[in-house]
Amino acid sequence: MMMLSYLILVGLLALVVVVNGNVWPTRDAERAMHPVFSLTDGSRHKRAMPLINFDAYKTEENYAEYWETMAHQTLEQQLESKMRVNTQMAKNVMLFLGDGMSIPTITAGRVYLGGEEKQFSFEQFPYVGLSKTYCANMQVADSACTATAYLGGIKANYGTVGVSAAVHNKDCQAQADRSHHVASIAAWAQQQGMATGFVTTTSVTHASPAGVYAHIAHRNWENDAEIISDNGDPTICPDIAYQLIHGQVGQKLNVIMGGGRENFLPQITRDRSGAPGKRADGRNLIEEWQRQHTNSAHFVQTRSELLKLSNRTSRVLGLFAPYHMPYHLDSLEADAEQPTLEEMVQMAMNILERQSAGRGYFLFVEGGRIDHGHHDTLALRAIDETAEFDKSVKWARTHSSTEDTLIVVTADHSHTMSLAGYSSRKNDIFGINNGQLADDDLPYATLSYANGPGYASNYLREGGAVKRKNLRSINMKNKDFMFPSTVPLESETHGGDDVAVFASGPYSQLFTGVYEQHFIPHAMGYASCLSDKRNMCLDSGVTRRPK
Repeated sequence: MMMLSYLILVGLLALVVVVNGNVWPTRDAERAMHPVFSLTDGSRHKRAMPLINFDAYKTEENYAEYWETMAHQTLEQQLESKMRVNTQMAKNVMLFLGDGMSIPTITAGRVYLGGEEKQFSFEQFPYVGLSKTYCANMQVADSACTATAYLGGIKANYGTVGVSAAVHNKDCQAQADRSHHVASIAAWAQQQGMATGFVTTTSVTHASPAGVYAHIAHRNWENDAEIISDNGDPTICPDIAYQLIHGQVGQKLNVIMGGGRENFLPQITRDRSGAPGKRADGRNLIEEWQRQHTNSAHFVQTRSELLKLSNRTSRVLGLFAPYHMPYHLDSLEADAEQPTLEEMVQMAMNILERQSAGRGYFLFVEGGRIDHGHHDTLALRAIDETAEFDKSVKWARTHSSTEDTLIVVTADHSHTMSLAGYSSRKNDIFGINNGQLADDDLPYATLSYANGPGYASNYLREGGAVKRKNLRSINMKNKDFMFPSTVPLESETHGGDDVAVFASGPYSQLFTGVYEQHFIPHAMGYASCLSDKRNMCLDSGVTRRPK
């Protein structure tokens, strides 16, 4: 052991030289930072994999003209899109949220689509910015405080939704104080007579969609039993499901789609899948929703029921799972009766367009299970969910006008997944890095996490020492493979880095630059004349006032 420590110390000293008391980097240190991959002579460097082909993906990429032509095409596209600034009022506004869709997730997703040069549809939007995601009281955010930011326009405390930072986690009395409630952009839209709705792949009572309609001191208070378990009083601080059915915003929503049946059913009741309800108050909130509305409002639980809705449907409550909807990769195998996110968005837009009566609509769409895949270090699932999310964005953009419909695509927070190493082009993004071996002479994964449960499944103990498993003997393409993590945690954490914001349509130019996350709904509200603090519009928000 002492000999090993000595060798490590000698290695470190070799990377620096001390001159006149100052430590200066050496050329050897620089070479270690940037490995050499000239393997045509058959030689092998200690940490390089043998005889790897790093040829260009396409022959034309060997020539400067290929890249120059591409750059000129991009320049023309940029000039065309930036020279025509759209300052028309946004009649319709759609906010697409990839929960946990970090920038590395987008990058890895491109390779999943077919190559490093690929693009998601939202990456082709003309305007891009960066959003700072921290909570009012936390450096790294959760999906609750961020929902309050990008939907309500203020920074809130970790774990709280739709309330100001005056409300701390689990403070029932503070939640009950209406002066602490924060109105979302959906509420602003309803005040202008617009149709409103949301779609998610999580429970409809989860933190992100709750930001549309709820005011809650703890994101886990999705049903009254959860409040009681925290010694709270549901009659003072109503749960999220109750607020969705009876709240001022929730009861006016035209579209509600996602999972979460259990939070609307009493404990003595089982849903169509056999799962028991969670409510302790004995109430069936689904039946209460049905009694609230006319015969043109429909409750649906399956894909076929959703797709069979008539064009006279005024409202829909679609609850397609006991809690979260299954991952796309699982739904392909398990239940053909689960609608895809794209299908839910299609139906939502059709209903909202009809019900808007020309006054426009607001739609919130969440690809919520990107986040869950990352928490379990299931990178394949997370990135496949990102690809599914993009399908819904693409459909929405191609079936709406850029002249009158603003679409904003963003994430609430990042994750700790990174892409590392020096792999060749088109290397399997879910495989091993094919450019290097690690110092232990074992390959390492291109994708890895700073922390999370992937630690336990990728390390083993031999003779009291902790060693990495040989990834060559592991099926990394298994959708249940947990990618390696550095720090052992039951659940991988969020990351604190900025997330991207992509915008297309009226006033999409407002979303460039680097800004606080809570700026987003204010910019959307300006584009669509939803702010009552500015005298921007005529005729109650139907026409923008000329400048």
